[in-house]
Amino acid sequence: MSTTVAQPVDEVKSTPWSGGRSPFEVEYGKMMMWFFLLSDAFTFSSLLISYGALRFSAPVWPAPSLVFQSFPGLIEHGAPLVFVGLMTFILIMSSVTMVLAVEAGHRNSKKEVVWWMIATVVGGLMFLSCQALEWNHLHSEGFWWGHIPNKETMQEFFKGGVPLSQQAMSSHQFANLFFTITGFHGFHVFSGVIINIIITVNVLLGTYERRGSYLMVEKVGLYWHFVDLVWVFVFTFFYLV
Repeated sequence: MSTTVAQPVDEVKSTPWSGGRSPFEVEYGKMMMWFFLLSDAFTFSSLLISYGALRFSAPVWPAPSLVFQSFPGLIEHGAPLVFVGLMTFILIMSSVTMVLAVEAGHRNSKKEVVWWMIATVVGGLMFLSCQALEWNHLHSEGFWWGHIPNKETMQEFFKGGVPLSQQAMSSHQFANLFFTITGFHGFHVFSGVIINIIITVNVLLGTYERRGSYLMVEKVGLYWHFVDLVWVFVFTFFYLV
């Protein structure tokens, strides 16, 4: 006579995917990071679309080559987009060092992970420092949230004869959008730097070495690459178009 053992209906799940198969064979934490980045992409998209709608519906707009023609601390005029080009190069290189940190993690090379993570943190801090210099320069010229330069200075940022009323309206929109969007992106870079510092400390403490995996480095790497990608769009919208 055979007997059957009843299975408990309230069995506790022991792993994140105990209820089914992992989608696309992706680890739970990495999947959640992708969800977060997708939601963040919607936020940045809405901001950039708003900028584009105002920018191309306005009869005039401050010329990027005239607004961003200084190299703070070295050149006051005549170097359009040179400084922001340096900022972009620094951020792209920090993304490269993050790739190298992830690759070293796959080889379980703790020492290399530490050095490449430190290089990534330094790159992020350099980018933030450059952004602070640029903000300070624009603020000294009169741009800020709800504030624009005086009439004489404002006319230097427009090409051709443009009515003063149109200059003022466009300058207000430009200033508000510029500081909001680049500030929001800068907050992401700052957050990434803090997270990278925490991960680097954990690497030094041997946390991931004991786990046998440096997957956490790869997860924060996704976030850092996202921040880098968003800057490409910000750079295109504000500095090139």
